[in-house]
Amino acid sequence: MSKTDFFPSLPLRDIVIFPGMIVPLFVGRDKSIKALNEVMKTNKKIILVTQKNAEIDDPIEKDLYSVGCESKILQLLKLPDGTIKVLVEGIDRIKIIESKSDKELLMCSTEVIKDKIDSKEDLLSLSIAIIRKLEKLTNLSKKISSELFNNLKEQKNPSKIADLIAGQLNIPIFEKQKLLETIDLKTRLEKLMNHINNEINVIGVEKRIRGRVKTQMEKTQREYYLNEQMKAIQKELGDIEGPLNKQVIDAIGPEETAGAIDIWKKLIGVLELGEHRPGHFKAVKK
Repeated sequence: MSKTDFFPSLPLRDIVIFPGMIVPLFVGRDKSIKALNEVMKTNKKIILVTQKNAEIDDPIEKDLYSVGCESKILQLLKLPDGTIKVLVEGIDRIKIIESKSDKELLMCSTEVIKDKIDSKEDLLSLSIAIIRKLEKLTNLSKKISSELFNNLKEQKNPSKIADLIAGQLNIPIFEKQKLLETIDLKTRLEKLMNHINNEINVIGVEKRIRGRVKTQMEKTQREYYLNEQMKAIQKELGDIEGPLNKQVIDAIGPEETAGAIDIWKKLIGVLELGEHRPGHFKAVKK
């Protein structure tokens, strides 16, 4: 692109587009719809740049990041409610040189940003290590599609690998924007590795917390169950030793009654010590 040429720009909320990403967008703002209609008349290329604050409805130059992505429109579908569903593909990192806005469109001139690569660095090996680490993360969270993994494993370009992964990470928008703005490829790959490791650690902490909560809930439920058992046994024992004593003796005899009372008392003792387990008391067939 020439620096003197101006192209329609589409501000994005809550998403950062990287080169190589293919993603659907739902567009509803008037200027954004006009920008799409404009580019569909020409080469179908549009400048996608993320807003610093997603709450701003009519952003101007100062509301946008200075680095975005030149993208190509693959499909466009006008929906019944007036919004547009558009499928875009990120092509190149770009820096916005100048912007101008009117009531109709937000336009900008750009220049393509090339990666800074040290030929002495083995960036492909680092990329492969990141893919393996991402696979570990996926086994824990199941958030990355198998299709993306197949694409990553076929890639031999570290820059494309980095951008494909960056677009899929579950990190804040401003962190994704930092990755987009990181031109040194080795630094970008190292940042990706750090983000993936951090996410793995977070998932590990969440898993441990869930385990502790589950254990505590089970303990609380068990204690409630034992307390209810205690109340029921104490009531039975109170009845046998009290108002129903004569009836029980008449029914099973004094020795059996005394034996039953002794068993109930022992069971209460076990429950008070918290030693009751399923199968602790078993019926003995005589």
